[in-house]
Amino acid sequence: MKTTIGVGLIGTGYMGKCHALAWNGVKAVFGDGPRPVLVHLAEVNAALAREKADEFGFERSTGDWRALVADPDVEVVSVTTPNAFHAEMAVAALEAGKHVWCEKPMAVALSDAERMAAAARASGRVAVLGYNYIQNPLVRQIGAILADGTIGAVNHVRLEMDEDFMADPDALFYWKSEASSGYGALDDFGVHPLSLLHVLFGGVTKVFAHLSKPYADRPTRDGARRAVETFDIASVLFEMAGGISGMMALDRSAWGRKGRIALQIFGSKGSIVFDQERFNELQLYVTSDRPTEQGFRTILAAPQHAPYDRFIPAPGHGLGFNDLKIIECHELLRAIAGAPARVIDFDAGLRIERTVHAMAQSHREQRWVDVAHA
Repeated sequence: MKTTIGVGLIGTGYMGKCHALAWNGVKAVFGDGPRPVLVHLAEVNAALAREKADEFGFERSTGDWRALVADPDVEVVSVTTPNAFHAEMAVAALEAGKHVWCEKPMAVALSDAERMAAAARASGRVAVLGYNYIQNPLVRQIGAILADGTIGAVNHVRLEMDEDFMADPDALFYWKSEASSGYGALDDFGVHPLSLLHVLFGGVTKVFAHLSKPYADRPTRDGARRAVETFDIASVLFEMAGGISGMMALDRSAWGRKGRIALQIFGSKGSIVFDQERFNELQLYVTSDRPTEQGFRTILAAPQHAPYDRFIPAPGHGLGFNDLKIIECHELLRAIAGAPARVIDFDAGLRIERTVHAMAQSHREQRWVDVAHA
């Protein structure tokens, strides 16, 4: 059994640092599996790469990501660059025989996502996407509640994801408003709610969507204004297997919302309510309670909600965003070892991407669109 695994990291922004923290922490938290050896880090220039390699603990650095991919000591590559670069980097790493951990969304173009999935299948390597919200111990608990029939047959699901990082109309234009980054709210973060639907219900079968722009243009550094090319708001009706109806609302310009993924699941015997901004608790309502005691109860994350116990031995203390990334890293290592793992691989990720593109098609054509899963 291998005792170590060589890690390469491309990109050192917000998610790059998250990956570095996960690689540094996974062995200490879980104890099993190989110890990650932080071998090689790549950034846009050599000086920045060296600076970040020293900060994160990587042995060497480069201003050329291709050198990292070619490094024989690198066995798994974290891709944490802007969306438009995912496909080229992930495919190159897979073709070089590396495992890949790529941030979401999978790619901007559906053809690129298909190419990535094909490369993963051809390589025989593990390739997974950065959907860390599915790793939350309480999201796992929601799955268990659904599986044991506590709330009966599900008939309707509502999802909202809101943040306010695009809410200021006077904020400078940057790459997330460029068409080269994707559709906007749909694939920038709408894929996260879709990842929850995937693990809890198997995904979406048909959609009807409307996309909108709260601001037509944004100021640039030179004092001009540039037209916004992406949609910061999306409203979607959807249907899932078994005729379960659903609604999804996405907004990157929602003042006051910081990291909200509000999930409501309604069944014949009860309901579940969850919000990512308070992701260490969920609300459960069941009709089996006596009428005088019916009401939503709060369930706090606790050691019995594995793998919470790997971090904290007492209930109610709470996990954080980066802890979910450590759990995701551990699941990736399990997949590499051939063990059952809770991951969204490139094939499952492609189904999510097809759902996104079906939503965009629905908006263009103003009609219901079936989601292709072949």
